[in-house]
Amino acid sequence: MHQVNLGNIKFGDKSPLVLIAGPCVIESESSSLAAARRIKEIAARQGVPFIFKSSFDKANRLSSDSYRGPGLKKGLAILKKIKQQVKVPILSDVHCVKDMPEAGKVLDIIQIPAFLCRQTDIVLAAGLTGKVVNIKKGQFLAPWDILPIIKKVESTGNRRILITERGVCFGYNNLVTDFRSLKIMRDFGYPVIYDATHSVQLPGGKGVCSGGQSEFVPGLSRSAVAFGCDGLFLEVHNDPKNAPCDGANMIDFKELENLLKQVKKIRQVVRP
Repeated sequence: MHQVNLGNIKFGDKSPLVLIAGPCVIESESSSLAAARRIKEIAARQGVPFIFKSSFDKANRLSSDSYRGPGLKKGLAILKKIKQQVKVPILSDVHCVKDMPEAGKVLDIIQIPAFLCRQTDIVLAAGLTGKVVNIKKGQFLAPWDILPIIKKVESTGNRRILITERGVCFGYNNLVTDFRSLKIMRDFGYPVIYDATHSVQLPGGKGVCSGGQSEFVPGLSRSAVAFGCDGLFLEVHNDPKNAPCDGANMIDFKELENLLKQVKKIRQVVRP
């Protein structure tokens, strides 16, 4: 497997399980800084490498009334401050090719949103930044469909690639995880992340926004680590019920530490 390095954090092979976590979207500078500090403390106590994630612009909302975030300029300024003050690497999704140069100046990992993973121009633009590129497998794709997308990033000379599984469409307003996809995609030679919180999303389940079943996040996380993944992607919030975006599939900070304890033990068993 091609190991992906990000500072002291390593993805793949026998490297420690990596946590990518944070609120779905930036709500404010103060709340984002507080979230990053709290997750860093929890992850440090469990000895789990941590990367902070949050979106500056959720451009793929079903309704135009849904909260999108502070936007590119203000959002990147907040993420830059978190990076400098909390001293953690930063991941965010980028939805427009024109935003890629500015985003590349701040982000350590550029995420290709699941809905845009087949869009050649945005994939190539992400690769050309030279940053780590996290390809979210679209919920409409089979796991083997990710290979041509990997080839697009590789064509830019960038082999700093992560692949994220986030569930696949299972009828209307529902997703299901096929854990076979973790091995299938890992066999393409790059680390695979499991997004446990988006995998329990119910797309459009509330009519104009997504629902979710966060009670299944711990079990799916444990299963993914047991099956074999290189990192967990979790959206966490201090008050999920009142979060402006994706609250139904996020977990509370209080759940995070116990879950990390569990998956770390599982990891030690399956990949000593």
